[in-house]
Amino acid sequence: MTSLEVASNAVAGSLFFLAKRFVAGRTIDEAIQAVRKLTNLGITATLDVLGENVARSADAQTAVSDYLVALERIHETGLNCHVSLKLTQMGLDISADRCRSNLSRICERAATLNNFVRIDMEGSAYTERTLTLFHDLFREYQNVGVVIQAYLFRSEEDLKRLIDVGARVRLCKGAYKEPPHLAVQKMGAIRENFQRLAACLLQRGNYPAIATHDERLITWTKNFVREHHIAPNRFEFQMLYGVRPKTQRKLAADGFNMRVYVPFGSHWLPYFYRRLRERKENVLFVVRNLLKG
Repeated sequence: MTSLEVASNAVAGSLFFLAKRFVAGRTIDEAIQAVRKLTNLGITATLDVLGENVARSADAQTAVSDYLVALERIHETGLNCHVSLKLTQMGLDISADRCRSNLSRICERAATLNNFVRIDMEGSAYTERTLTLFHDLFREYQNVGVVIQAYLFRSEEDLKRLIDVGARVRLCKGAYKEPPHLAVQKMGAIRENFQRLAACLLQRGNYPAIATHDERLITWTKNFVREHHIAPNRFEFQMLYGVRPKTQRKLAADGFNMRVYVPFGSHWLPYFYRRLRERKENVLFVVRNLLKG
């Protein structure tokens, strides 16, 4: 090994030490350990094998295998844990048919193990293809759900259709940079959209997931369900691993269903970078740990 390779590995090791705030580990064993710790706090989980935008069929097959292993490990341990995945990880950029076939294998195995698969939403270039594939798959597998991003103008109509078919939806603000003609740009307006869509889901949806770290939206949700006499067991809050853990524990302690999105795997760097871009608190966390050295 050259000195450059040694230095590169050392940098990667240092970055992963910091990334462990947001990434459960590189292996399924590390991820299961993280889920078990959450379970002990009264918090459920969904496992995400990191990776997206694969360009080779072999890489998509590897991702499928990783998810099948994850489902088996969840079953063996008896943990209350689902799986979440991205369609580009399943080969959507290669072939829609191949992607559906790969996803069907995962949904089929999850069904036999009484588990649930969530299709994550990616950038707007994939929204239509994702929802088309979801609706097609949902006719065969009822143990699959999808995500709606509140900042997209199209989301209200998309959500109505999903509610009508009884799909389980995770609602989030949206994390991708989108142009003004496709998405709301100002945070105040995004919050308003989120509240309007959340109201529909909470009143008419099939066990919706309210995915947010925004204190205003968390408070709004708690007030809304109380005012409309919606029982806490009819929905769940969702948050990312390592983000606002005290709030996660508090919501669980207060009797709300709380599920944490737990990512793991070797493709951790792009995910870590996105977490740093999203919240200044995340950057401050990293800086504080760098200064400790």
